[in-house]
Amino acid sequence: MDKEELFNHRPQVKKLNILPDNPEQNGEEKAVKLGRFPSWLHRKLPTGGNLFKTNAILDKYRLNTVCEEAKCPNRFECYSHKTATFLALGKECTRNCGFCDIDFSKTPKTPEADEPERIALSCKDLGLKHVVITMVARDDLADKGASHIAAIIRAVRQECQGVTMEVLTSDFSGDFEAIDTVLNEKPDVFNHNIETVRALTPRVRHRATYERTLAVLRHAKESGKASFVKSGLMVGLGETEAEVLATIDDLQQAGCDVITIGQYLQADRRKLLVKAFITPEQFKKYEQYGLSVGVKQMVCGPFVRSSYHAHETLKI
Repeated sequence: MDKEELFNHRPQVKKLNILPDNPEQNGEEKAVKLGRFPSWLHRKLPTGGNLFKTNAILDKYRLNTVCEEAKCPNRFECYSHKTATFLALGKECTRNCGFCDIDFSKTPKTPEADEPERIALSCKDLGLKHVVITMVARDDLADKGASHIAAIIRAVRQECQGVTMEVLTSDFSGDFEAIDTVLNEKPDVFNHNIETVRALTPRVRHRATYERTLAVLRHAKESGKASFVKSGLMVGLGETEAEVLATIDDLQQAGCDVITIGQYLQADRRKLLVKAFITPEQFKKYEQYGLSVGVKQMVCGPFVRSSYHAHETLKI
């Protein structure tokens, strides 16, 4: 991907069909109604050669990133800092969630046996100190892809001495033996996203359930095999403040050390509509509430995503 292509490859963010919840709008809220981004969702593109060096290394090793496949708004910033979130097990997911732009397939390609080695070499070339590995859901595989993720953890640690690791996994269809396959590698951070509030889960997520996600997180915490347990959700999908606070409570009680909350953005016109742009002040309120009920770290803001500034987790 050349320079022009890289900067033109952006989420479809200015053609959203916005349905604001509150009819009494003023200032920035009127911008929402007109389909324009509010001021807090405007940012400058980063500069510097690392942006293109990172892209070149990812191309060299034929790797997928969730940054590209999910059209993350932070990918230019992260690439400029020589970081990326690796997307393992291909770029076709067996789930067709209403919010996610990753390609759906009932029969994805067979996992590439050399992918763990390629990811490890890429991490070495990038000089990473903290590595984030995420995955597409692979309900078609007997172990839901768990052994492949475990192999990636081992390969990266062998190639990059002293590196810390975060894994952002699926729920493995509730297969706790598969979850243990990953946890047995003792990742520094085990992350599994709840994505949204309880009431919206059936519409937002394909097969995952709210209660199963809490069970996965609780199991990870009780195992004691990950230093930190983490989860995250999106807002702006029509949830109420009370529902978000209840979700924070549920995640804290399940054992989450870290919770991320970010603005949902519609990556494709076929995906769920944005119902509201959440203000920075409201994100701050969620952050303060989470800390008040015992969550060790709350990362909340319009541009926050699960792996955004992920290395900061290790400082708590």
